[in-house]
Amino acid sequence: MYRKIMDFFDKLEDHTRAFLSKSPIVYAIIGGVLVVLFWRGVWHTADILEHEVGGSFLSYFFYEPINMVLSVLGLLVSGLFVSFFIGDTILITGLKKEKKLTERTATEVRQEGDKMDQMSATVKKMIEELHKMHEDIDNLRAKK
Repeated sequence: MYRKIMDFFDKLEDHTRAFLSKSPIVYAIIGGVLVVLFWRGVWHTADILEHEVGGSFLSYFFYEPINMVLSVLGLLVSGLFVSFFIGDTILITGLKKEKKLTERTATEVRQEGDKMDQMSATVKKMIEELHKMHEDIDNLRAKK
């Protein structure tokens, strides 16, 4: 049952992304609003919990400075801190001293795609040659 639900939402996500990707500005607005509403819900839930457990030991978890320290520690331990606030792509392009994808021209992006296509074709040829070599070796062994 769990698997069916996950498959349904996975397919729904794929169709939604494909549809919204055709209009990046609309996609960004919808995504931005939904992210803000999500965090607003988290914020208000934390406020409600703080008042519900007020005066008890648990209320210290919702005290803002302690809450910030605990969340930063949790993000660091889970590996999400840098990834979320900076992003893997920005880190990688910075380390390689490359331009961000948004700063590249369409020609540069096409050229990089062409290089990747050429590399893919080369790898396919190498695989075919390896298969042929294996067949030749098998034929030589069969003749012995």
